[in-house]
Amino acid sequence: MKPVAIIGAGIAGLTAAFYLRRKGLPVTVYESTGRVGGAIQSIRKDGFLAEFGPNTILETSPKVTQLVKDAGLAGRRQNPDPSAEARYVVRYQRPIAMPSSPLGFFTTSLFSMSAKLAVLREPFVPRRTDGVEESVAQFVVRRLGQEFLDHAIDALVAGVYAGDPHKLSVLQAFPKLGQLEERYGSLIKGQIFGARERKKRGEVAKDRAAKFSFDDGLQVLPHTLAEMLGSSVRTLTHIKAMAKSEAGWTLSCHSVGGDYQAEHSAVLYCGTAFRLAELKVKSSQTIDFTPFSEIRYPPVASVVLGFKRSDVTHPCNGFGMLIPRVEGFKILGTIFSSSLFPNRAPEGHLTLTSYVGGERFPELAGLGTEELTEITLQDLRVILGVKGQPVFRHSVFYPKAIPQYNLGYGKYRALMSDIEARAPGLFLAGHYRDGISLSDTIVSGVNAADRVGAFVRSQSERVAGSRPA
Repeated sequence: MKPVAIIGAGIAGLTAAFYLRRKGLPVTVYESTGRVGGAIQSIRKDGFLAEFGPNTILETSPKVTQLVKDAGLAGRRQNPDPSAEARYVVRYQRPIAMPSSPLGFFTTSLFSMSAKLAVLREPFVPRRTDGVEESVAQFVVRRLGQEFLDHAIDALVAGVYAGDPHKLSVLQAFPKLGQLEERYGSLIKGQIFGARERKKRGEVAKDRAAKFSFDDGLQVLPHTLAEMLGSSVRTLTHIKAMAKSEAGWTLSCHSVGGDYQAEHSAVLYCGTAFRLAELKVKSSQTIDFTPFSEIRYPPVASVVLGFKRSDVTHPCNGFGMLIPRVEGFKILGTIFSSSLFPNRAPEGHLTLTSYVGGERFPELAGLGTEELTEITLQDLRVILGVKGQPVFRHSVFYPKAIPQYNLGYGKYRALMSDIEARAPGLFLAGHYRDGISLSDTIVSGVNAADRVGAFVRSQSERVAGSRPA
C-alpha cells in the first residue's frame, strides 16, 4: 500500500500521522524546515525554560486527553499550580484580577457600574436576524456595550489572535458566541443552558478548560510523536508540486539530496495557508490555491525574560495578564510562566513571557532582541513594578504568526471544502481551517486522520472489488 503523504510536521500533521499509523496505514511526513513542532518550541537554558509559541494546551476535548495517553505521556504531564488560576486584565495601568463568580463581577473595579448593568440587560437584547456578518467589535458593542469591547474583549482578542476585533469575524473567529445568540437569544442564557449540552458531548468551554504542559515544555509532545514515527518524518524536504492520477498522487520533492518524486495514496496538507498558496497542483480538475495567499498572518515576537524574584513587585500569582489597547502599552500581554508550572525558573527567580506586535503594532515585532527587551521592560516596570535588568532574555520573531479569521473568512473555508470535493484524496487540516488554538489543531489532526483513513480504506476496497475472481 502506498503511504499517505502529510505535508507539515506541526502538531496537526504529527497527530494525524500518529493516528494513521495506529490504523495500520503507512505515512510519510514532509517538513520543509529542520525541526518538527511548528510554532511549538521550548528551550532550557541557565535554569530557565522558555516557550516561544503556545505555553499551555487546553483540555477542551477528550481527543486531546486521549492523544497524551496514546503517546505514553500521561506521566510527563504537568498541571498548573492551583494557586495560579487568577487571570488579570490591565486597567488604570495596573493588573486587576478577572472576576471568577457573579458576586466577584459586581464588586470588581475592572468595570464601571454602567458596564455591569449592561450585562444584566444582555438577555433582553434581541438577536440579529438580518444575516449580516458582524465583526467581533460590532457583536460585543451591540450586546454588551463599548466598555466591554475596550477593556475586556480587545485584550482577549490581542491575547488569542494578536488580532483586531474590528476586523475579526465573530462567526469565524469565535463561532460559539454567535451560536449562543442564535440558539438561546443571549450569551448569558447560552452559558447557563449550553453547559449541559457541552457536558454530554464531552467538551469544555475554553475559559473553563483544564490547561497543562509537560515536564520539559510543550515540545515534549511533538518530539515524542516524531520519535514514534521515526524515519517516516523527513525534515528539510520541500514539496514543489503535486499531480493527481488514477493511481493516487505523485509529489515532486526537493531535499538536501536533490529532487525526487514519491507516490502516495492520499495527501493531507497541514502547513500554513500562505505556503499552501504556493503549492502547484496538476489534476483533471482545476485546483487553484492562490486565494489562500490573501489570508492575513500578522507578525508577532515572543519575548521571554527572567528576573530575580526580589526585582518584581507584583506577586505574579496567576496565569498572566492581558492588556487592552486603550491602556497605551506596547506589549499585548504577559504570561507568568514560572508561576504556572514548576522548574520554569531557578530558585528565587521568575519567568515572564510577553508578546509584541500583532495587528496592534506590527512594526515592532521585527525589532532585535535588545530593542524588544527594552520595550517590554518599559511596560513591565509600570504594570508589575519590575526593577533592574533581566538575568535571562530571549526573543523569537514570527514574521507570519497567526491566521486571522477576519470578515469574509468563510469563503476560504468553503473553498477548502470545494477543493477536497473536486480532488478526491486531497485533504486540508490545521490552524488555518479548524481553529487556531493548540487544542483545536490537535483535534483537527485527529479528525483528519479519520477522514483520510476512511478514504484510503474505501479506495483499497474498491480496487479489490474490481479485480476478477
